[in-house]
Amino acid sequence: MMLYDLGKMKNEQHIFRMTDDTGMLQHAKYGVPDPTKGYTTDDNARALIMAVLLYEQRPVKRYETLLYRYTSFLLNAQNEDGWFRNFMGYDRRFIEERGSEDCFGRCLWALGFTISNEHVPVNIRRVAKYIVDRALPNCNKLFSLRGKAYSIIGLGFLDGDQAKVIIRDLATSLAEEYYKHCREDWKWFEDVLTYSNAVLPWAMLVAFQATGEQRFRDIGLESLSFLEKHTFNKGYFKPIGCHGWFEKGDKAAEFDEQPIEACETLLAYLKAYEITEEDGYLEKAKKCYRWYMGYNSKGVSLIDPETGGCYDGITKDGVNLNQGAESLISYYISILSMERFCSSSAEKYYYLSKWA
Repeated sequence: MMLYDLGKMKNEQHIFRMTDDTGMLQHAKYGVPDPTKGYTTDDNARALIMAVLLYEQRPVKRYETLLYRYTSFLLNAQNEDGWFRNFMGYDRRFIEERGSEDCFGRCLWALGFTISNEHVPVNIRRVAKYIVDRALPNCNKLFSLRGKAYSIIGLGFLDGDQAKVIIRDLATSLAEEYYKHCREDWKWFEDVLTYSNAVLPWAMLVAFQATGEQRFRDIGLESLSFLEKHTFNKGYFKPIGCHGWFEKGDKAAEFDEQPIEACETLLAYLKAYEITEEDGYLEKAKKCYRWYMGYNSKGVSLIDPETGGCYDGITKDGVNLNQGAESLISYYISILSMERFCSSSAEKYYYLSKWA
């Protein structure tokens, strides 16, 4: 059995190096923040989720500062019409009028999670609700499957009939895509597996919890099982490579493997376990976490012990040694979610430190 010191595993230096007075920077050159690449709303939305988890665990000033910083970034990123701009230069000027629908959904995910967390300062939660209220009318204008999925996940944290109605509508549209593309040997929403695949089954499971509609549960578990066949077929987690993806009838791309995939797949499996209480889903979540620690196709850790950052992925030649925001946040959301899930120190060591 291999045990890790969980305190040392959470070296927070890179979080604070990557975060300045504006928000979290997008990229790093090796372990050094790269201001020339600016910021993204995507990263600051995910960083807000990370900050909520950190503050929930330890409500100290430095984490509270992160909450205000990332929330302020999202407030600034939202247009009057409720959509969000995504890419910002280092000069604090957004370089586009409107970001992607995926970005919109990721913002709802972060804001919904923030609103629902009673540990978060009330002013942060009020602003998060203000932003969400302005965004809600755009939910029925979404076309992106992942934009819809992220939105469902975010709205799943909210109370009230309005959120449930939107969730049902969005999940119904995802179900229609699933039925359209589903075949005996292809249980998926599209004819290709690309990026952020796990958010689709995860969203369907959230929709089941919100609405009680059995078909959403069935689709969520069936599509998650299909994804599992193609990402755990060697025993460890191996996400679909981003250089070529996985077209129906073809072979899955081997590389690059990206940290965000391990994070979102972990969260999908935790949701499946929450709903079914089947231990197999929890075991898969553990394997997703251990991907960061070296239980992966190259047998190498993606965590830099010097900086506390997470390397940007696994390539055919080894590890991408840059340590950008998406990778850093993905690792932190993963470990904090697993710690949040475990109720005792003994469980934390079992789930986070014991190799399968």
